[in-house]
Amino acid sequence: MALKTYRPTSAGLRHLVIVDRSGLWKGAPVKSLTEGKTKSGGRNNAGRITTRHIGGGHKQTYRYIDFRRRKFDVAATVERLEYDPNRTAFIALLKYEDGDVAYILAPQRLSVGDTVIAGEKVDVKPGNAMPLASMPIGTIIHNVELKPGRGGQMARSAGSFAQLVGRDSGWAILKLASGETRRVRQDCMGTIGAVSNPDHSNAVTGKAGRTRWKGTRPTVRGITMNPIDHPNGGRTNGGKHWVTPWGKPTKGAKTRKNKATDKFIIRSRHLKKK
Repeated sequence: MALKTYRPTSAGLRHLVIVDRSGLWKGAPVKSLTEGKTKSGGRNNAGRITTRHIGGGHKQTYRYIDFRRRKFDVAATVERLEYDPNRTAFIALLKYEDGDVAYILAPQRLSVGDTVIAGEKVDVKPGNAMPLASMPIGTIIHNVELKPGRGGQMARSAGSFAQLVGRDSGWAILKLASGETRRVRQDCMGTIGAVSNPDHSNAVTGKAGRTRWKGTRPTVRGITMNPIDHPNGGRTNGGKHWVTPWGKPTKGAKTRKNKATDKFIIRSRHLKKK
């Protein structure tokens, strides 16, 4: 889908750039595939704010997405493409030959009326799902499982994808968009193609209110605060490291700490890209 701009008839429209969603379904989602959603405002069960900058926003309904794709060898037709307020990608409504319906992440170049299928050995075309062991080397994929049967966890946001670059003794080697190369079990599922809505990153909000509609509250930089309110406050950093309001290092500090999965990473995304 293309980007959409407006004549500057107001200050909020002057810089607004949004994704043109004219080709998407304009009605309500399938009720049996939805669930009510309650906003927390960033607060825990004690009512204390545990995640800042969350609050307000338009009411949303959650759509159940089939991330597992374990309905093997049953063809499905794409009934329509829909907008999902819970994610950056578009979703596709599938109607299977046996009458079941389900939502999946819509890949790029998937159109209404197309047929998709999941199975051990299926055609390599957008929307089809199969184990990594069945895919040709070099295939572009998304919605990749980390553990068999758990459902896709990698490459699910708008425009994202991974590439199958090799296999080694029961493991598939994937190259991610971040530059990281890692191993995944060959019997994990993946879906062919890149995720839809690649222009999402090129959209421009245009005004502060549009961000509030999405449920994001204003963020104030620590350096603009007073010293009593933030460790970086006082209009000067003073040679200190950038930290959070609670003194934890930020702005470049490493956040990954998971020795259990370090062994699966072949090449870190932080290494110099060649």
